[in-house]
Amino acid sequence: MNHAMDIPHEYVTCLDHVGIAVPDLDSALDFYRSAFGWVNLHQETNEEQGVVEAMVGPADHVPTAGVIQLLAPLNESSTIAKFLEKKGPGLQQMCLRTNNMDALCKHLRDNGVRLLYPEPKRGTGGARINFVHPKDAGGVLLELTEPTSG
Repeated sequence: MNHAMDIPHEYVTCLDHVGIAVPDLDSALDFYRSAFGWVNLHQETNEEQGVVEAMVGPADHVPTAGVIQLLAPLNESSTIAKFLEKKGPGLQQMCLRTNNMDALCKHLRDNGVRLLYPEPKRGTGGARINFVHPKDAGGVLLELTEPTSG
């Protein structure tokens, strides 16, 4: 892989979130509420990925500040259930926000970086998402997200 690539800095705007796999969403939410006074900023179920997720952060959260995404499995066959079985609760992925998913994915592929999906899928809040293969990102599952406008 060519690490001396011409990097399109304008495509990656900020750290969006860090994903943490948890066996029990309510218990995890209670921890962040009691420990830090954080609130559940957004919660949804993603049937395709087999997870229920919550974005937590300060009540006065600003859109360019990263948050924590709590991920709990919906069933035994979900990726998060398998992660929990293999590694236990903990850091599952880190996510970067992009303003141009198509251009960023093309740039990465052109430079030999493997992405998990041939085309972006639907993620939190209808955002377009893809993932960089952990073997190409220093062992980290690196999510890319392009939130919907508005």
